[in-house]
Amino acid sequence: MPRSQKNENFLDKTFTILADIILRIIPMAPTDKEAFAYYRDGMSAQSEGEYAEALQNYYEAMRLEIDPYDRSYILYNIGLVHTSNGEHAKALEYYFQALERNPALPQALNNTALICHYRGEQAIQQGDPETAEVWFDQAAEYWKQAIMLAPGNYIEAQNWLKITGRFG
Repeated sequence: MPRSQKNENFLDKTFTILADIILRIIPMAPTDKEAFAYYRDGMSAQSEGEYAEALQNYYEAMRLEIDPYDRSYILYNIGLVHTSNGEHAKALEYYFQALERNPALPQALNNTALICHYRGEQAIQQGDPETAEVWFDQAAEYWKQAIMLAPGNYIEAQNWLKITGRFG
């Protein structure tokens, strides 16, 4: 049974119903509809913490989807799953792939910055302040790009940039 038929909470059911209506109304190639169905099921599985199932659905959506913009969101979500699993190197690979297809994806820039910042914090804990500064500088560059794309978002990042003198 497809995940879209298993949803138990109100929001998931509502989203599924609306997505199904949109799929019926908007003229799309059958492959596009199938790719979207896998993407939708991946998001549903991901929201329930079923990461292996989410990845399977996202990989199927990637196999079918040809539009670079749509693929960027699938790649971004694959990156989110790897981030949730603590697989930061893999997550970065997928965020970079998403950004190659859609450079105006501030959430991918933000998540890349978060991973760089986390690695900077790890370097400090390991007694390596020079490496930490390199990671923090990289985080700052990604956050600046994200903030340029979405000025009202990432307030904490903006504050961090100001406090650390990296905003300018």
